[in-house]
Amino acid sequence: MVYLHDGTFNGLLTCVYEHYYTEKANGIYYENRYEIQLLEQEVNIATDDKKAGKVYDAIWNKISDEAMKNVYYTFLSDDYKKDCYILKYLELGFKMGYKIDNDHTHKDVLNVHNLSSKVSKERHRLLGLLRFQEVGDVLYAPLTPDNDVIELLADHFADRMKNEKFIIHDKKRNKAVIYNKREWMITDFEYQEDIAISERERNFQEMWKGYFEHIGIKERKNLVLQRQFVPTRYRKNIVEFNNYKKSIDPRI
Repeated sequence: MVYLHDGTFNGLLTCVYEHYYTEKANGIYYENRYEIQLLEQEVNIATDDKKAGKVYDAIWNKISDEAMKNVYYTFLSDDYKKDCYILKYLELGFKMGYKIDNDHTHKDVLNVHNLSSKVSKERHRLLGLLRFQEVGDVLYAPLTPDNDVIELLADHFADRMKNEKFIIHDKKRNKAVIYNKREWMITDFEYQEDIAISERERNFQEMWKGYFEHIGIKERKNLVLQRQFVPTRYRKNIVEFNNYKKSIDPRI
């Protein structure tokens, strides 16, 4: 038996609930990514917030807040089998309690710890690499993260830029964090190639590129180390590595 959910965290937790109170599942998957297995029966589980809430509370009360964080960060990863790993981790956690995260060699713990760590590291890295551009009266930051981390960036930038309206756009998943100077929300957001920056933003970008090139010391250039700090997959959204010049909207 394989349980399929709608891709939400509550959908996953509902599947965990059904695993314990209806029928044991051999695995849990996001329905849009599931690859059919010939010898498995699939059941689509409708998200039930009440059932999800009971599992949420059980993780907090019977395991730990650290386990809750590990589960959620793993859920945000892009790994195909992440939900299966979470199920195994929770099965063990409900038996061991808070001690589960001290068992660093158990494969079911290690799988979750590894994915949680990857998500956490990408969040930390993007806090330093995210670049905002002035588009009208909004600051716009595009990115294509490996994992679904924009929610983990929202509070930081909402606190840091309280008096600015901004959009953090995950182009890979067509979603965005939108902040209106009071609160932020996540919504669907389609990528547009012709987003135009202001004349002032263009000038700032040119000055920043010039500064970035000027402070570099040719004799001390270390491209290997540079790629470690700024992987090439992130560079297309970083001004100092991007020589592409956007058109200027005459209305701004």
